[in-house]
This record gives sequence, C-alpha cells and structure tokens, in this order.
Amino acid sequence: MSASATPEAQPESAIPQNQSALPQNESAMETRGLEPVPDNERTGRIRELFPTWVAANISVLLLTMGAGLVVFNGLNFWQVLIVAAVAPIVSYGIVGLISIAGKRGGSPGMTLSRAVFGQRGNLFPGSLIWIARWGWETINAVTGAYAILTVLDLVFGIKSNTALIIVTLLVFVALTFLISGLGINALRVCSKWSTYLFGAFSVLVLVYLIANTDWSAVFDKPAGSAAMVIAGIGMIGAGGISWVPSAPDFTRYLPRTASAPKMVGSTIGGAGIVVLPMVLMGAVMAVGTPDLANAQDPVSFIGALLPTWIAVPYLLIALVGMLLINSMSMYSAGFTAQTLGIKVPRHWAVSVNAVISLVFGFLLMVVATSFIGSFISFLTLLAVAFSAWIGVFGIDMLTRKAYDAKALLDTSRTSAYWYKGGFAWQAMTAWGVALLTGLAFTKVDWFAGPLSDTWPGQNGLGWAVTIVVAGALYAVLPRTKPTTPAVEAPVEGTVEAVEEERVPALSI
Repeated sequence: MSASATPEAQPESAIPQNQSALPQNESAMETRGLEPVPDNERTGRIRELFPTWVAANISVLLLTMGAGLVVFNGLNFWQVLIVAAVAPIVSYGIVGLISIAGKRGGSPGMTLSRAVFGQRGNLFPGSLIWIARWGWETINAVTGAYAILTVLDLVFGIKSNTALIIVTLLVFVALTFLISGLGINALRVCSKWSTYLFGAFSVLVLVYLIANTDWSAVFDKPAGSAAMVIAGIGMIGAGGISWVPSAPDFTRYLPRTASAPKMVGSTIGGAGIVVLPMVLMGAVMAVGTPDLANAQDPVSFIGALLPTWIAVPYLLIALVGMLLINSMSMYSAGFTAQTLGIKVPRHWAVSVNAVISLVFGFLLMVVATSFIGSFISFLTLLAVAFSAWIGVFGIDMLTRKAYDAKALLDTSRTSAYWYKGGFAWQAMTAWGVALLTGLAFTKVDWFAGPLSDTWPGQNGLGWAVTIVVAGALYAVLPRTKPTTPAVEAPVEGTVEAVEEERVPALSI
C-alpha cells in the first residue's frame, strides 16, 4: 500500500528545485540547490581548485596578520617563514581532505552532514556554522569597504565619513551578492583572472619591498620563543579551518574518478602560494611600521607604505579578491540556509547573509575601537566552532564511500538518515563535548576558558584540541546504522537512473 506524505513530512526531493533544460553548471546562473549533481553534469576539473583557493586567500588581512607575528608574537623573519609555510599545509590539507566528500556525494558539505548527524541533529552544527559565517562575511565586507575608502582618498582626496562608509559597504555587499548569486561558474571565472592579476601585482609589490626595505633591521630582529611560533601557526591556520565545511561545495561538480591526492595538492598549493608571500610581506612591512598590526583601518597603511602608482591598482585587485572571498562564503552560506529548511532558491538564500553583513559591518566600522583585535578574537572562536564538526565528519569519511542521495534530501521520518528521532546521538555527543572542550582552551579579548592558561590554550590551539576530541570520541562511540542500507541512490540524469525508471514499481 502506498501512503501519501503529509505536507509536514514532504521530503525535499519532491520539491522541484530546477526547471532548466540545460545542464545546470553550464548556464549563466547555477540553479542547482542541495540535490546531488548528476554524473553527466560533473564536468569540473581538479585544476580549477587551484585558482579557487588562491582567490579564497586574496586578502590584505594576511599582511596585517603577518605584521602581528612580528609585533605581538615577537618572531623574526625566519620564524615567520616557518609559520607561513606550515600553516597552509596543515589547515588547507584538512580542507582538501574534507573536499573529497564533495565528489563522493555531489552535494554541499552541510547537506552531506545530514548523513552523519541525522536530519534533525544536523540543524545544530549547521546553525552554528551559518551564524559563524555572518562574522566572516562581515570582516570581509569591512575590509573591502576600507579598500574602497583608501582608493578614494589616494586618488581623489575624499576622506572617510559615516555616509561614505554606508555607501561603500552597500557597493561591496551588492557586488558580493551578484557574484555569489550567479553561482559556481561566475566564481570560477573570477577566481581565474583575479589569480593572474593579483599574482602579477604581488610580484611588483615584492620587488618594491626588496629594493626599499632596510634588510639589516629585518634580519637583526631577535628570535621569539618556540611557543610563539606554534601560536602563530595556530592563528594563521585558523583562517583555513574556517573553509573546511565549505570544501565539498566546490568539488561536487568533479567526476567521481577525480584523484583525491591531486585534489588535496591543488587545495594546499592554491592557498600556500598566496599565504606564504603575503604573510612574509606583512612581517617585512612591520619592521619599519610597527603600528601596522594595531591599525584600526587594516588597509590604509598600504597607501602610506607604497607609491600611489602601485598602491591603487594593488588595492583594486585586492578588492576583487576580497569580493571573491565573500562571494565564496555567501555561496556556501546559501546552501547552509537551505539545509536548515529555508525553502528558497540558493541565490535568494544568499541575500540573508548579505543583509546581516551590512548591519554588522556598519557596527564594526563605526562603533568598534579595534579592528584587528575583533578580527583575531572572531577568527579564534570561528575555528573552534568549525573544528567540532570537522572532527566528527572527518572520522565518518574514513569509513563512508558513498551517500544515499534520496535519503539526503528526504527530511521526513522515512529517510535512511533519520536515525532515532532525527538524531545520530553519537555524532551529536562527540560534537557537543568537543565544542565545550575547545572553548575551555580558548582565550580572546572578552572571553577566557578555564583551561586557556594551559599549553594548548596559550599557543592558540583550542581548535586543534577540538578536532582531536571530536574525532576520538566519535571513533570510539558505537555507531548507529542508517535505517535502510546506505547504498548510493541513482541520481536523475545518470545511466543507473534511466535503467531504474524502466522497471515498473510494485505497489503492495
């Protein structure tokens, strides 16, 4: 006997999410939502990951963070070199590993997470990650607005004021909304060209610094402690950790046969080729301008340190990079919003985060007294929030080779990923305990956990503790199996789906 689903129990798979007759990744706007990408639309290439992760790191904030390693951590040039080389390998190595789930399941990361936490359980880490993205997008919007203000000052002599701050924020967020709303194709094109342009001008800035820096002052700086080197790796690595839940979003269009080692290598390479020189340049700049690390405006120092003919085009290209970073974040945030049950197309789900970043961005630019202090505090808490999910999801990936496509979209009790009451209690327990443990080891300007004075806490490794605790606990807890065998369901458009449609269904 066939039972009709009530409106409340209607599975997401019954909701039409695309009306396009063309493969969705070939149209101007990506209209595919949470549903897995069919094999015939998986036309992505691994080499496209390289410019994607280059674009994810084109931010002048890396210059400020590099300066912070010198001013706050007391590191010398060679120690900064170690930090700048190791941090992207560690953090983006994790990004690359988790991205493998995207080619396996063909859905966004937080949709695949339903298979781990349960249809209802996934709402908890999903909500936290969605909220955390508000802060990341706010930081990027503020940095982009400061870049526009600096260019206006350098070229036209227009000084910043409250009205101009509002206008620049509106312009930046509107452009972000446009790019992220168009989807994966727009991100790929913009990433490719921004990589070329930013790379060329970064070389120009590097040459200028080499010719105009007092290198004796740079190399005469005494070394800092090993503990501060570790803390620096944790601080720089935290930025990469924030991308981990989004990693599958950018690999879901890769064919299932895509090489996992090459995916990880392209991810690390794309991030590292930007992080390493940017952090080093920030450290070199800080030797002559120690106030750089304390600047309320994290961008205007470029106009003071570089000649206008370099500073203006460099800032404009960096502005494009920051637009891409924010667009990538909002692109993923749109999927996360849909995963939480907001039943609107992805490009409209993005608008929620756009409005939030406008409001918070205004507060940060007009009300807050320390941009870099707020940024480091936010980045530290962001990494802990994401790391609890990473530990659980990562351990699950070690044993899971496929995802049940129908069960991912079915949010009713009939879903194979319903588990018990919609929750996988083992994953929820490991996630909750790890999150609280990580916060206990964390210290920021306005919060200090009870274990923040221990070695991991003093070295900024609360996020690393969180990953280890989440993964270890989830690994030892007895696993609840899906209510039906988790075999990979045929996806519309594949050969398997066509064959299945030819077999008449038997109703009892």
